[in-house]
Formats: sequence, structure tokens, C-alpha cells
Amino acid sequence: MNWISSVVRPKISSFWTKRDVPKNLWIKCPETGEMVFHRDLEQNGWVVPGSGFHMRMPLADRLASIFDAGAYEPLPLPSVPHDPLKFRDERRYQDRLRDARAKTGRDDAVAVAKGTLETIPVTVAVQDFAFMGGSLGMAAGEAIVTGAERALADKTPYILFAASGGARMQEGILSLMQMPRTTAALIGLREAGLPYIVVLTNPTTGGVTASYAMLGDVHIAEPGALIGFAGPRVIEQTIREKLPEGFQRAEYLYDHGMVDLVVHRHEMKETLGRLLRVLLHRPALAVGALPAPEAAPVAAAAPAPAETASPTPETPDEETAPAAS
Repeated sequence: MNWISSVVRPKISSFWTKRDVPKNLWIKCPETGEMVFHRDLEQNGWVVPGSGFHMRMPLADRLASIFDAGAYEPLPLPSVPHDPLKFRDERRYQDRLRDARAKTGRDDAVAVAKGTLETIPVTVAVQDFAFMGGSLGMAAGEAIVTGAERALADKTPYILFAASGGARMQEGILSLMQMPRTTAALIGLREAGLPYIVVLTNPTTGGVTASYAMLGDVHIAEPGALIGFAGPRVIEQTIREKLPEGFQRAEYLYDHGMVDLVVHRHEMKETLGRLLRVLLHRPALAVGALPAPEAAPVAAAAPAPAETASPTPETPDEETAPAAS
């Protein structure tokens, strides 16, 4: 054998080839500019450790943080017609739906699940802003109505985590009709004496704010959440005046009586449990009553997204959100 031709050459070129580096390893805090490692942010409930800024929380993480030991059962949702108006602007609506489903691994913007919260059976609905801005369309409206009907059938409280840019313009009047439909479904809960609690997250705007997001028995907001109907820039351009500092933010609405509580995400589950015990006339939770995580059943987690994406820090308003109020 010719050792000159058989020798293994060193792979010098490997030093010059481009290495694949995962994206979004570090996330910048919108308030302070602090760079936070994504795993540290995830372990801290998507709250920036230094500033306390509440980033958007993935839907699956939100559900796991609310239910006891992170165990819950996703509820099947009815199917609805896709692209009923054959809408097209710069792109076809069908293409936008396909991209959103590939990104999130979900059929639409709302997921509903049941389980226990501090031993109390509850039904929970969560809007995912990552799915077309959490916009309210036929599928999202059907999911919220289904959650209300299931809570009524099981006689459980209904908790909704709202995050939306408004009604989905690609479905036109059919999306706006979800406002009275969801309102009618929630009236059934009130007549049955079942608590309906809304948690307003960043952002909650448009037709969602004008309907089911502001019909709760108790309204809780996460710190810094943008809550309103029209966006601040539209209001300023309409009234031709400068808005007050912090206008439409959770703390401003709390000071003016629009929300009942502003609660840090780390204290959300405890606060919800305390409210439910008061509304249901139940005794205080005994020490050690919650199941240990290792002894709890395995969570029936929602479908994993096809591509993990960290929540974006930007807060869209009416000019950028893919929805029409």
C-alpha cells in the first residue's frame, strides 16, 4: 500500500466551516436591555429575573404552570370551515394558516384543557399570541364556547388567559360574530353561579377586549400588559393629544378601576386558587394538600410545536397586529 496516497489528511477545513448555532440563545429585555439566557428565562416562568418584565409565555408552559403538578387533559375542539371567504391580500389566508400551524403545532389560537388547580377542578382556555396574533376567528370562538359549555356541564369554574390583537380580518363578519356567541355562552355560566375569571396578558386588544375578555367575575392582569380596544397611536391621532404615561397598561387600568388585580406571574396560581375558594365558599387549602410533582399523574401535554421559538418582546399595536378590531 502506498502510504503517501493512503495517509489520512487532517481536516483543516473544519476550522473554517460555519458552525450551526441555535437561534435565540440569548433574549434581550425590552425594558433594561439585559441579555438573559433562554433557559434561565424559561425556568423563571418567562419573567426576566433582573427587571421582572413579563415576556410572552408559550401556551404549553402556561397550562403546565396553572394545573396541579402540570397535569391536565386537553379537550377536543370542533372543526370549523377553513378560509370560508377565500380571502387573499398579499398572501392567501390558507397559506397564512398553514404557516401558523407549522410554527405552533396547533390548529388555531385557542386551546382548552381541564384539570385541578389547588385541588379544585377547573376548565382553562388559553389564547396563543404566536398563532396569528391570537386573533379571534371562527375556530377560536368555537374553542371558547366549547370551554364554557364544558365548564357548565362539569360544573367547574372557567378561567381564560386572554392574549390577542383583536378579531381576525381574514374571516370578516364571521369573526365579529364570535363576540356575541362567546358572550351568550358566558351568560350560561353566570346563570349557573359558576365563576368566570379572566387573566389579561400582553397584549389584549380589539374585539376580544370588547367581548369575553372583559366579562369576567374577576379580572386579573399581568404586570405591564397592554389592555384596550384601539391602540395608543390611533387614539393619539384621533384626539390629537398626548396620552398619559403608562396609558392602557395594567397598572393604569388598575388605578382607574378597569381591572381588579395586577398579579405577578409567579403568584398567579396561588391567587387564582384563593379566589376560587372564596367564590365557591370553600375552606382554605390545608398545608400539604397539593399533590407532590413526582406522585402526580403524567400531564397530557398539548402537541409540541414543530419549531421552538422564544416569545418576542415587541408589543404590537393596531398597525402591526394581524387582526382587525
